[in-house]
Amino acid sequence: MKWISIGDFRFGIEEKKYIQQVVDSNRITESKKVMKFENNFSKYLETKYTILTNSGTSALILGLESLKQQGVKVNTKIITSPLTFAATVNAIALTGFNPIFVDIDPDTFVINPELVSEHLENTRQINDYSMVLPVHLMGYPADMEKLNNICKKNNLIAFEDSAQAHGTVSNGRKCGALSKVSAFSFYIAHNIQVGEMGAITTSDVELAKLARRIKANGRLCDCQICTRSQGICPYNSIDNVDPRFTHSHIGYNFKTTEFMAAIGLAQLSRIDSIIKKRQENVKVLNDGLAKYSDIIQLPKFSKDISYMAYPLVLLNDSKISRNNLLSRLEKKGIESRPLFSCIPTHQPSYNHLKRKYSGRLPNAEFVGKNGFYIGCHQYLSEDDLDYIIQFFKKLF
Repeated sequence: MKWISIGDFRFGIEEKKYIQQVVDSNRITESKKVMKFENNFSKYLETKYTILTNSGTSALILGLESLKQQGVKVNTKIITSPLTFAATVNAIALTGFNPIFVDIDPDTFVINPELVSEHLENTRQINDYSMVLPVHLMGYPADMEKLNNICKKNNLIAFEDSAQAHGTVSNGRKCGALSKVSAFSFYIAHNIQVGEMGAITTSDVELAKLARRIKANGRLCDCQICTRSQGICPYNSIDNVDPRFTHSHIGYNFKTTEFMAAIGLAQLSRIDSIIKKRQENVKVLNDGLAKYSDIIQLPKFSKDISYMAYPLVLLNDSKISRNNLLSRLEKKGIESRPLFSCIPTHQPSYNHLKRKYSGRLPNAEFVGKNGFYIGCHQYLSEDDLDYIIQFFKKLF
């Protein structure tokens, strides 16, 4: 049976070359490939610093923990999107902050800045808030210009979750360079496909130094790679101190490997062509399904969007349930997944928030119940795209 996956990965010539270089170097832990990816990714985004981690979830936690150790008060509130992968909210909770949910724009799935502003205007305890953490879901950018203005007005920090938006452009700049700090994921289904790797990006030198320490168990040194084997160490002037085993902060082990960075370098070298091919696939699917736009909401198309997948939402007039549709897709060999969920009302792990938010997030609840996505990745063929279009034509 034909199988059209959400995401695909193929080892190309560049991937094999870089991996072989890692093998030949006999160095698996963070070294030259990690440093090169960090430098190249910063150049691509036009940020000053990239700090790699072992996953996107770790990147979120690292960014929040770094801000906390930089002085942001624990137990304060972070406004975020209710429609997202659980990692976003888990990271907020695990670092000792309190998630506050504001509804989304139903067309782009991202947090509505007008509702953020309205929420803050109606609160009597503005000092209880510390951040706004929007999610660029499916590659759609949150309106960072408006959100940054809101943050500036209310003395809050903006932190982007850019896990699904590698290369998305908003107002002429790429996501991940639009706030104080951003988190990325390079999960296998994303546009830069590594498997398990993440990163935070920032142009704040002090935050970058702190993040490097915290991700390595809070050790004293913050060098991009260690040069002690070359007889070079900026901490040699400190008597009887090995900075690798002297810990100035409480931290985690979020380090990644040379192999992950090597694969990432190969993907990053052709990111523009990856994004273009995904955009072309979205346009073909939109054109093929246009006549059914009163039954199913098609994704908004833009050449500024780096599409992680092809998101669809069954509308009120649809005579088929999402579960039924996903089952039919599966039987026809088209992989699909729910468009995450409305975290505080749909996820059992956040049942303690269900009563508070029930009925208050209508757009997120609707999309969380009726949204799903299929693949639009660069390895899909014309036959694959036609197969998907014909499936929906027969269905509707």
